[in-house]
Amino acid sequence: MKKIAALLEKIKVKSIIGDIEQEVQGIDSDSRNIKTGYMFIAVKGTVVDGHKFIDKAIELGATAIVCEDIPEEKKTGVTYIVTPDTQLALGQLASAWFNYPSEKLRLVGVTGTNGKTTIATLLYKMFKMFGEKVGLLSTVCNYIDDKPVPSTHTTPDPISLNKLLGEMVEQGCTYAFMEVSSHSADQKRIGGLDFDGGIFTNLTRDHMDYHKTVDAYLKAKKSFFDSLSKKAFALTNADDKNGAVMLQNCKAKQSAYSLLSMVQFKGKIIESRIDGTTLQINNREVETLFVGKFNAYNLLAVYGAACLLGKDPEEVLTIISALIPVSGRFQTLTKNRITAIVDYAHTPDAITNVLQSITEVIRGKGEIISVIGAGGNRDKGKRPIMAQEAAKLSSQLILTSDNPRDEEPEQIIADMKEGLTAAQLKKCLAITDRHEAIRLAIRLAKPGDVVLVAGKGHEDYQEIKGVKYHFDDREEIEKAFEEII
Repeated sequence: MKKIAALLEKIKVKSIIGDIEQEVQGIDSDSRNIKTGYMFIAVKGTVVDGHKFIDKAIELGATAIVCEDIPEEKKTGVTYIVTPDTQLALGQLASAWFNYPSEKLRLVGVTGTNGKTTIATLLYKMFKMFGEKVGLLSTVCNYIDDKPVPSTHTTPDPISLNKLLGEMVEQGCTYAFMEVSSHSADQKRIGGLDFDGGIFTNLTRDHMDYHKTVDAYLKAKKSFFDSLSKKAFALTNADDKNGAVMLQNCKAKQSAYSLLSMVQFKGKIIESRIDGTTLQINNREVETLFVGKFNAYNLLAVYGAACLLGKDPEEVLTIISALIPVSGRFQTLTKNRITAIVDYAHTPDAITNVLQSITEVIRGKGEIISVIGAGGNRDKGKRPIMAQEAAKLSSQLILTSDNPRDEEPEQIIADMKEGLTAAQLKKCLAITDRHEAIRLAIRLAKPGDVVLVAGKGHEDYQEIKGVKYHFDDREEIEKAFEEII
């Protein structure tokens, strides 16, 4: 229980009607979860306006209402708090309810189109190897030190998020690394959090179904950097033009990483192989188990963040050489000189990055067979671009299902084909069944060839018409290796 007055300490309040010295038993923004003595926060969301459920929340026992527009009919015994932004207030209230856990952690957020999961996860693994107790909030899985907690969103809702951070504090964690999605920044799910650092990876087309324009997508990412305090660091990719944009009006200490220019954290690729890369980082060579230029950028971000958090650069490089790739991110499986790569690439830029990395490694000594799909109920505009980018760098392209969700897979594939030229269509096959598509790709491969299976990465399911069926690209490849090769 907490007094309303204590919860409101860091919130901008326009007016209050009622007693703020009374205690509340819990807080929630979903009226269905309200119990006797709860505080209900009426959030104006992207789909539903919580103000419509104020009466229902009171019927279920809410004794405090946080809203932007006060109801005409006010109930006796209910305290009404009016604030200009209930989305922001929800995060601040959640932080207060769980005793401001982010202030007790060194919390670092990672944002950008690609690389968030890899960077956040590698920082988590690195700091564990330093002997620290660490938390992780990511697309793949959340961790409270060694304890896994399944993920449902890239960034959870504010109450779940602060609860997880609170549990990290209770378990003795001193560091936490989290992915910050554009949705969460736009919806202020990270409102009220005290970040010690922010990392920007890159920005290319994604989530246009939600943001509508690239500019709106950019502004959502930038809002995270705008919120960083003077005590925090802001680490950006100097080789992405949007890196400089993130730093405009940013109060945090500014640093950058790059493969192309002289900045605080400078890298160079010395040698690329199918099983790793020799990197030069700030004039020191390090052998890594990661492949591709995009992973060189990821490792530079990890190196830079660790140094900015006070770790010794030499020790950081030693740990980088021991880190292994994140599940479903350029994960390789090999049999009889045929290499299959599973990667989460599901944007045009990510597809290009992965295929360019494969091209650089095989140096024309083998062919690339790509299995690509696109998710249903998501940005349709990127579908033809993804197919086009895949066709440019693949000897054979197989278009298939990803997570079709409520759409028909055949229509999604048809949308992807719209981006292909007549010449590209000749080397393209459409196989709706993802299982069969992967089997065919393995069957077509010869020694020295590489099969890329992109789009799902770490996911172990396919979502079709509201039902999640077990499906793991890695398992499918291994079965195909056994049966075919």
